[in-house]
Amino acid sequence: MKKAAVVMGSASDWPVVKAACAQLGAYGIPFETRVLSAHRTPEEAGAFARSARDQGFGVILCAAGMAAHLAGAFAANTTLPVIGIPLRGGALDGLDALLSTVQMPSGIPVATVAVNGAKNAAVLAAEILAVSDEALAEKLAAERAQMAREVREKETAVRKEAQTLDG
Repeated sequence: MKKAAVVMGSASDWPVVKAACAQLGAYGIPFETRVLSAHRTPEEAGAFARSARDQGFGVILCAAGMAAHLAGAFAANTTLPVIGIPLRGGALDGLDALLSTVQMPSGIPVATVAVNGAKNAAVLAAEILAVSDEALAEKLAAERAQMAREVREKETAVRKEAQTLDG
């Protein structure tokens, strides 16, 4: 199975990013975490992105706040899928991070999840890797089926309670 790289622009991003790592771990996807900055360590970030495919990675998750150029910097240096996780913070509470992650030039895409959407970034990474991994695809299908069962159970409970209120 290909690995996932989970990159954050600052160690202070870890409290949000660890949700992605936990989800990848739950799927059994091997991952490596790195703290690399598009602005403070641009050479290291670029070198990591350029060598990621050769290191056995199949997808890269990049979390950053405010200017949030990390995912774009990685996408510019690799043809692997890059998933941006814009982080809440700063004067615009994550809107700036969202816009700078999602607004990429033609030909250099970054898949983008919601602000602080680390868990969904891991789910999307798993879906990408599952294209060539049937066992992982089966885990994702089982998880979706479980979610559907939970919704049906909750709907039954709500309808039952609502009936008690019907005059």
